[in-house]
Amino acid sequence: MKKYQLLFTLATIIAFTFAVAGQTVQPSPPPVEDDGDVIKVNSRLVVIPVSVTDASGQPVLGLKAQDFRVAEESKAQQIEQVSDAEKVPLEIAILFDVSASTDTMFKFEQETAAQFLQEVMKPQDRATIFSIGSAPRLIQARDAADKSAIAIKSIQPTKSFTAFYDSVAAAAEYLQKNAPQGRRKVIVVISDGEDTNSERIRRAIQNGYSKLGKKIDTMDSKSLYQLTVANRNEASAQEQNRVLQSLQNADAVFYSINPAGNSYQLNKMSVYGQSNLQKFAEQTGGTAFLPKFLPINLKDNLQNSSNTKRNQETLTKIFSQLANELQAQYLVQYYSEAEFPANRYVKLDVGLTNPQNLRVRARKGYFVKN
Repeated sequence: MKKYQLLFTLATIIAFTFAVAGQTVQPSPPPVEDDGDVIKVNSRLVVIPVSVTDASGQPVLGLKAQDFRVAEESKAQQIEQVSDAEKVPLEIAILFDVSASTDTMFKFEQETAAQFLQEVMKPQDRATIFSIGSAPRLIQARDAADKSAIAIKSIQPTKSFTAFYDSVAAAAEYLQKNAPQGRRKVIVVISDGEDTNSERIRRAIQNGYSKLGKKIDTMDSKSLYQLTVANRNEASAQEQNRVLQSLQNADAVFYSINPAGNSYQLNKMSVYGQSNLQKFAEQTGGTAFLPKFLPINLKDNLQNSSNTKRNQETLTKIFSQLANELQAQYLVQYYSEAEFPANRYVKLDVGLTNPQNLRVRARKGYFVKN
């Protein structure tokens, strides 16, 4: 009996030693028989970035494991560890939309984002810069705040199409592959969330045209536009799920700032774009900021100048709130022993044992990896 107990103890240690951040499925050790019973050890480490702020949006610091509660598929879990932001380095990817839909206020978005990085990042933190254009483009690989700020200011707006889904997925996959284990991973997107050129979107639209054959020559512009929108929306629904899985697999929290402001309501495509931003933020524990920007292309130059100043103040407040959330971000970890098939979406419910008037933002679930 002692021999089997020793084997089981060693197997348990090995299983937990191989645990890594990000809900990786752990290989089960060989079954060990004890008087005819089979004992199986199979666990999965789940990492949940959690932000806690008070009613005024200020970070709530100093919370411990006993202050949090986690339920997986409605079953309470035992929290193994809670690390606060001061002790966990930050990996942040900034994505700038360079398409024509966002270039009106592009310059002060760049300046404010660059300043944000220099203020929020510590020496051990790293930033990665992407542009969102006709295809994802890595502007700068992981680097410190100063170089990252320079890289942001070097980005030039274009009149190109927008591969929004492909760019977000590329950033998530980059962080998953290159960020060291145990770091907080955050993606900040400055975009209206509209997509006109991601590979699967483009392919769906072209396939729709191909199916029409010669009939396409007899269609009026309105009917052709409606068909294009229908094909794009069908593909977009699938792309939402694909990108969300990439974000969840990377344990990344998604934040966005929509430069379109209130004008996003002017057409269905803009509304759908904002819904993209909101879904990714809500599901990963982030925030989709929708600022009330004022127009700065009026005929009245004095009014333009006044509106520009107010828009800068609005954007500064947003980045300040984002900084507060990052300062209030904890990494809550637990081991799940539930057996789910690969790629199954597992629902999470994260909160505080004594919530008071505090606000908690956390991922809504995760996808089980192979």
